Amino acid sequence: MTQTAAAAPLATDPLRDHLAGIDLAALRETFVAQGEFVAVPDFLPAAELDALLDARLGELPALEPRVHRNFIPGHKKGGSVSRYELDAHAPAFPAFYRSQALLAFLQHLAGRPLLHCPPDDPHTYALYYYTEAGDHIGWHYDTSYYKGERYTVLLGLEDHSSCKLEYELFHDDATRAAVPGAVSITPGMLVVFNGDKLWHRVTPSAAGERRVVLTLEYLTSLGMHPLRRFVSNMKDAIAYFGFRQVFSGPRRS
Repeated sequence: MTQTAAAAPLATDPLRDHLAGIDLAALRETFVAQGEFVAVPDFLPAAELDALLDARLGELPALEPRVHRNFIPGHKKGGSVSRYELDAHAPAFPAFYRSQALLAFLQHLAGRPLLHCPPDDPHTYALYYYTEAGDHIGWHYDTSYYKGERYTVLLGLEDHSSCKLEYELFHDDATRAAVPGAVSITPGMLVVFNGDKLWHRVTPSAAGERRVVLTLEYLTSLGMHPLRRFVSNMKDAIAYFGFRQVFSGPRRS
């Protein structure tokens, strides 16, 4: 009788192992109590953060010429890189977005199944750059153009700035008093919120400052009316990534 080969040991998942030590029940309680918003300092274990920082130090300089600068007077100024450029030039970020450990964590927070965005959504995952004086975004909701709800996830990559994510919990809830707050998104911090519920902005950067944030988008439904898809794409083209990235990105990648 031949001897079967020993099974190879399972690869470790630092993020999964790290999350196993977090009190998810307490974190979800905070998330719900704050109207589906929570900030988690030092979310990433050192190995996972180092992997993304290696991508930033190794791959992101190549992305700098691909950053699309945008300016909407009275509302927004900054730089952005769409998922299509990240797919082609910085695969560590798409891999992080698709992490099953991350998805399980977010589903626990939301208390419902969540879905990855379709491949033609340029905002699925993206980088936001605040690298010039006055880079900011004014008060807004992350309005979902999908039929369901959208959850926004922000991960701090680099922060040598005075920028803060300012927010107001329960802004449109007539039954509760609004609760203002602010947080600096430091490297490794994860911020999660329901985009249709959190009224928020990013305060302006000063000269010589630099802030880079990874944004991720998860959904409860993939359905979207074609007209709303057009409006969503126009918004992304004008306010974030430019017409070339939005309307030719899928074909180029």
